[in-house]
Amino acid sequence: MKSLRVFYVFMSLLLLTAVGVPYGSVSAAGEPASGKTYQIGTDVTFAPFEFQDASGKFVGIDMDLLDAIAKDQNFKYEIKPLGFNAAVQALEANQVDGVIAGMSITDERKQKFDFSDPYFDSGVVMAIRQDQESIKSYEDLRGKKVAVKTGTEGYSFAESISSKYGFTIVPFDDSAQMYDDVKTGNSVACFDDFPVLAYGVEQNNGLKIVTEMEPGASYGFAVSKGRNQELLQKFNAGLVNLKASGEYDRIKEKYIGENAVSAPSQSRWGLIVESLPSLLKGLGNTLLLTIVSLFFAFFLGLIFGFMKVGRNRWLRGIATVFVDIFRGIPLLVLAFFIYFGIPQAFGFTMSPIVAAVLTLSLNAGAYVTEIIRGGIQSIDPGQLEAARSLGLPYRKAMMKIIIPQAIKVMIPTFINQLVITLKDTSILSVIGLVELTQSGKIIIARTFASFDIWLVVAIMYLVVITILTKISDRLERKVRHG
Repeated sequence: MKSLRVFYVFMSLLLLTAVGVPYGSVSAAGEPASGKTYQIGTDVTFAPFEFQDASGKFVGIDMDLLDAIAKDQNFKYEIKPLGFNAAVQALEANQVDGVIAGMSITDERKQKFDFSDPYFDSGVVMAIRQDQESIKSYEDLRGKKVAVKTGTEGYSFAESISSKYGFTIVPFDDSAQMYDDVKTGNSVACFDDFPVLAYGVEQNNGLKIVTEMEPGASYGFAVSKGRNQELLQKFNAGLVNLKASGEYDRIKEKYIGENAVSAPSQSRWGLIVESLPSLLKGLGNTLLLTIVSLFFAFFLGLIFGFMKVGRNRWLRGIATVFVDIFRGIPLLVLAFFIYFGIPQAFGFTMSPIVAAVLTLSLNAGAYVTEIIRGGIQSIDPGQLEAARSLGLPYRKAMMKIIIPQAIKVMIPTFINQLVITLKDTSILSVIGLVELTQSGKIIIARTFASFDIWLVVAIMYLVVITILTKISDRLERKVRHG
């Protein structure tokens, strides 16, 4: 346990020094008397409650409300934009101190979390594609597919009536994906909270609402059961003060009132130019994560690779177990286990970037181990026997004769692993890592321009991977013929 903590502290210092700031966090003004900074998890694609504006700032009813309460109650916080499901899991694992994400107060959630006083009363509505005319009520959904967002009131409502009206539920992790599924015709309708859908319709998301609002649960700020009660009390006290001063009503009016400002129409090129700074920052994070992860993966691969080709059967066995475990566990499952499971089991917190580097390093390290083993074993064993017969020690024969030849064999596979690891970073957006893919999701949540943004993201990946491949190919030719 002590060694685990030491390793984690070392990794944190190294990575946070490289990044320069806490990954994906936003600080608020106001210094608490205790000096503690609260970590607050939130969604990233739930406008008008939380989303990122064109300048990269997280805004919305929840964000403005939290900021106003923090100033009123004189405490400091950092926003962790994790996505709804990851934020709830992070709260359960004590990775964050609280969650504000349009989170409905339900009896089931009350078993695990303590909630603030309700700060918003919501309800569920159904929406269809703007040019759709055949779906007007729940009865028209029979035999069809309906999109929902996991963990939401809309999902629960759709699930409760699906058997009665005979439709199939298609779950998604964020609202933008759900809306796109309806717009492409894969699903005929979607269920979501009324203010979220109404805001999206106002921002030209391509849908229209066709049902009256169903009664739903109220939203609340959540903390883990029995923990951070002082934060919960501050939130409640600040909420009372904001309602009394009229600030609460002003925040709501800003986003969903009659005078709420709609997003100005924008050309495709204008949208791309506006989005490039955020996407380039996400790309920088992707490249940094790839480089750091491959450094540790290569280190692990060297250790376990030589163990696998060594003469000690116990070391060979250990290396085999390492490869089987980390090559056999899906990357997504490994990320969840490292970021949520281990900290909850041992009682400490872990930043998303440390969890991401550990995940990628262990996964890639298993493959690098096999690359090194395969490269060494591809060299004719007779060369090693000949070297030994001439009096060279085993270690010297390996370093002088076998390894130089094996490196030439390994280079193409190392290049392939570099590309795979870079693309694997996109999976880690599920733990709140704001890399290139997550940056694209955040922009789409605000603009609903899926085609344009995903096209730019795809081109950026393609350009970077092509450049890296060309550089690596040149290096390979130089090594082979040098």
